Amino acid sequence: MRKSSIDQDILFEDNHLIIFNKRPSDIVQGDKTGDEPLSEQIKRYLKVKYHKPGEVFLGVVHRLDRPVSGALIFARTSKALTRLNTMLRDGAIQKTYWAVVGKRPPEPEGHLKQFIQRNEQQNKSYIFDYPAKDAQTAELRYKIAGISDRFFLLEIQLITGRHHQIRAQLAAIGCPVKGDLKYGYPRSNPGGFIHLHSRTIHFFHPVTKSPMIIHANPPSDPLWNYFLMQHKGSAGDE
Repeated sequence: MRKSSIDQDILFEDNHLIIFNKRPSDIVQGDKTGDEPLSEQIKRYLKVKYHKPGEVFLGVVHRLDRPVSGALIFARTSKALTRLNTMLRDGAIQKTYWAVVGKRPPEPEGHLKQFIQRNEQQNKSYIFDYPAKDAQTAELRYKIAGISDRFFLLEIQLITGRHHQIRAQLAAIGCPVKGDLKYGYPRSNPGGFIHLHSRTIHFFHPVTKSPMIIHANPPSDPLWNYFLMQHKGSAGDE
């Protein structure tokens, strides 16, 4: 459970949505660890802030793996949840990720379209270049968005949303995410987080129809801080 106030990580909030900047230590929903999930923490925050009696509704629209950080959408009403689920299924919610890797990709920009198969027992996904049994299409685009003395920042446009997709596809081209032992990076990061971050989500508000572009800064870390400052200097981003 987080020790600091939850409201400092809220990126957007209205009557229909709450968009949160997830930290790597957070789990989105309950799991076998028994740790309190982020969904319950946000419910408690809403209950106290708005003096709500009884159970607070909060719909989980999508998820991020525990060691991953970044922008995450929750629905505050069933109407918003239904519409957001439809938008997610139809590809109307565009998600951009940042990933730090220790090896330069084969090309400065690339379009990866492969097949991915999930192994639930191992909690791991495997990439194939052919349609293996029970495999689904996995597709993303990437480009090199920053370079340090030893690492490369990749900006990734996620086209399909599969289990561990970015982690598995980058590992398949020889570029596992920094700190991601499960997918072949040689060393872990302190605290077990990996350098994968949901940087931007872009969609139309499910109720007001207003365009929404939400940026989430990565957690404070020397490497993330370096690339964030590099990006601000080149793009004037937040």
